[in-house]
Amino acid sequence: MKYVLLVYGEENDLFTLTPEQGARLNADSLEYTRELDRQGKLIVAQALQPVRTSKSLRRRQGKRLVTDGPFAETKEQLLGFVMVEAADLDEALAIAEGIPLAELGTIEVRAIYDIPES
Repeated sequence: MKYVLLVYGEENDLFTLTPEQGARLNADSLEYTRELDRQGKLIVAQALQPVRTSKSLRRRQGKRLVTDGPFAETKEQLLGFVMVEAADLDEALAIAEGIPLAELGTIEVRAIYDIPES
């Protein structure tokens, strides 16, 4: 079964890392991604640009509304995602536990919904 592991955290926590800490976090993240790939579990993994570069789009009654960034009320931002193939939720949680950013933020584990074909 496919799962997406949504990596949330406070961007400001990343900005306060020393260059050495940031480099270590990047290296650890890349190594973990490579390990998942070697195990045949990785589908895709991506870090995201800062929230200030994002836009949110809504369509209401056929009209498009574009605003800056995500919802202002959120304390944590979506920092990236990892999509994996796992036998079950327990395995997906075990994979999520190994994500280095779990030390700083939260990893949301969600099964992919397969849209039934009619």
